[in-house]
Amino acid sequence: MDDIQDGATRTRAGDRASAIREALHDAIVDRRLVPGTKLVEDEIGALFKASRTVVRTALQGLAFDGVVTIERNRGASVSKPSPEEARQVFHARRLVEPGLAAAAAERATAADIALLEAHLAEEAQTSATRGPSARRAEIRASGDLHLKIAAVAGNDLLTRFLKELVSRSSLVIALYGRTTVSSCGRDEHRAIVDAMRRRDARTAADLMRHHIDHIEADLDYRAGDDVSLRDIVFDGDL
Repeated sequence: MDDIQDGATRTRAGDRASAIREALHDAIVDRRLVPGTKLVEDEIGALFKASRTVVRTALQGLAFDGVVTIERNRGASVSKPSPEEARQVFHARRLVEPGLAAAAAERATAADIALLEAHLAEEAQTSATRGPSARRAEIRASGDLHLKIAAVAGNDLLTRFLKELVSRSSLVIALYGRTTVSSCGRDEHRAIVDAMRRRDARTAADLMRHHIDHIEADLDYRAGDDVSLRDIVFDGDL
């Protein structure tokens, strides 16, 4: 009986850690938590009504994802990639994503194209609204399209790797992006999906490479400002 209760307790703690990990990950990817922001265990525990052990588990998971850095005697913070690390992220994307776009063009079914079309419509609708929440939604939608294309390509290993790269890209863009608009142009997304519809693998790959070049061209390697953890995670509605 005690073993069953202990197992249930561990499950609840694991679920709580996963929920905290997801909430913080979303805040980081959505660029509500900027690179360098301190993630204090006691503060996070108070916000989520969770123990330090649960919070530590969540932070360790985020460190595994590459979006949080944990340093001995200094605690955890949102990863703050250097300019060289930023270049490496986009170099990796240029190596991986054109191949995924080409494979997706060769494999895409009518249902896949319909799903991507629906996503493009969602992007357009999101961009038509205004305000910080709408901007974050547009940024997330842009990153999600890249992951959907990777999923169509059918390589689970590369899709998982790309998810990490997209997360790291969000940190890089948050830290070094020149503009307040999404770097992932919807017109470029549309052109890539159109090439996939035509099963034009070479054009899809070329367009994806150009698109990633365009994203990186918007970087100027200047850091953003610090923000309040409470306002960021809960978007002001705690």
